[in-house]
Amino acid sequence: MADLVLRVRLVSGDSTDVTYEAPGEVSDEELIDHVVSTLATDSGVLRCRHGDRLVVVYARGVAAVEVAPRGAVL
Repeated sequence: MADLVLRVRLVSGDSTDVTYEAPGEVSDEELIDHVVSTLATDSGVLRCRHGDRLVVVYARGVAAVEVAPRGAVL
């Protein structure tokens, strides 16, 4: 399973770090492309994790996304 840590900056100015996991074997580049293409659509939704919690990130509330392969502290 491939995973990325995303720092999501919301339109409100707040930011949060979440982990996005993709089932199967995909490269980091393919995973980043999937995240970007999903958030590029108005109805895009990503199911992520923040620690033990499930977090749903809606594209319409995202202003920017930073990608970290090893990630920030969650």
